[in-house]
Amino acid sequence: MQVTETLNEGLKRGYAITVAAAELDAKVNEKLVEAQPEIEMKGFRKGKVPMALLKKQYGERLMGEAMQETIDGAMNKHFEDSGDRPAMQPDVKMTNEDWKPGDDVSVDMSYEALPEIPEVDLKSVSLEKLVVKAGEADVDEALANLAETAQDFAARDEGVAAEDGDQVVIDFLGKVDDVAFDGGAGEDYPLVLGSNSFIPGFEEQLVGLKAGEEKDVKVTFPTEYGAENLAGKDAVFACTVKEVKAPVAAELNDELAKKFGAEDLDGLKGQISERLEAEYAGASRAVMKRATLDALDGLVSFDLPPSLVEAEAGQIAHQLWHEDNPEVTGHDHPEIETTEEHTTLATRRVRLGLLLAELGQKAEVEVTDAEMTQAIMGQARQYPGQEREFFEFIQKNAQMQQQLRAPIFEDKVIDYVFELAEVAEKEVSKDDLQKAVEALEEE
Repeated sequence: MQVTETLNEGLKRGYAITVAAAELDAKVNEKLVEAQPEIEMKGFRKGKVPMALLKKQYGERLMGEAMQETIDGAMNKHFEDSGDRPAMQPDVKMTNEDWKPGDDVSVDMSYEALPEIPEVDLKSVSLEKLVVKAGEADVDEALANLAETAQDFAARDEGVAAEDGDQVVIDFLGKVDDVAFDGGAGEDYPLVLGSNSFIPGFEEQLVGLKAGEEKDVKVTFPTEYGAENLAGKDAVFACTVKEVKAPVAAELNDELAKKFGAEDLDGLKGQISERLEAEYAGASRAVMKRATLDALDGLVSFDLPPSLVEAEAGQIAHQLWHEDNPEVTGHDHPEIETTEEHTTLATRRVRLGLLLAELGQKAEVEVTDAEMTQAIMGQARQYPGQEREFFEFIQKNAQMQQQLRAPIFEDKVIDYVFELAEVAEKEVSKDDLQKAVEALEEE
């Protein structure tokens, strides 16, 4: 076998591989000898079929296998000897299309090699960690919001009309074309006006009614309504308002605390404080992560494989197009062209992706089975009742596994950078942290 370099420009590589006919023939014979003891053929005992007959019967198929294995072996040996890592799957094509048995096989292989990543002194990276303490006012505000979710309703004075946010207790009977339908009736039903728990247009028509009053509520079922017999149909609900109740916030006391799993009010405040500070810490980490990526991006410079940048730019353009056109859920749309802005962003992402991969490899960062399981289960919760099917789908799909593994790996590498970088804490207000987070979203 001969391997001759034909291209070496930047990260682009090209090689001509020639596999001698004798080498292929020897490999075919080797496969036949290996298989001969198990082959049965009419007129011959098992394992006694003549080699010439075996070659006539199976030689053509085995020649194809021999070609593939030999070329794969040549490629693997080349990458092992050269140290090159292809950015994407190498392009391999046979050049002597008029090949016939007895001829040498000529193959061209081309690819873009991943670049050498320069060393980065992570101890030279200076970062600022924004720290926000959960103040008493923040805890009180969160506690009030919590009490609001636990609100009750108390009867309004007689003759007072229902307002948005009130609870009305109603009897109702729905009809389409003057015929009652299944699921369209209820008695003593507590409905919070403005909760949007009924079909659009229903609740608004009950605002202003008093206890004891009746009204025909006219609505149209949405065209995408779950029950096909009702979808898009006009309906009339005969409603009787039996009670009108105003919302009453729950009292801030130990009883409320127990509803949320705390021993007393002080314990609930402590839980809220911990939750708030965990939220602040998460937001602070996002800000510091962006600062870390900006710092790393400014520290390194190396050639990038054009194919990777082009693929990433295309993916960015595709994603942004779908965000601007959410009504298009499939891929049946015009070709999406990439812009200079897409390419600029792709260049940064590819450069940082390669750098983080290199840092993670050198630091022996690994994603554990437990971390992957946790990530899969987190995704599976988005499919209630189908968690097991989703879990099994992920286990069989290597690409999906990589999509879940990549962000975990990246975060672990970022944590590694945090450990080595010079980090200075700065206590700021909640508003200042919020502004920093909003600045990230605007970029």
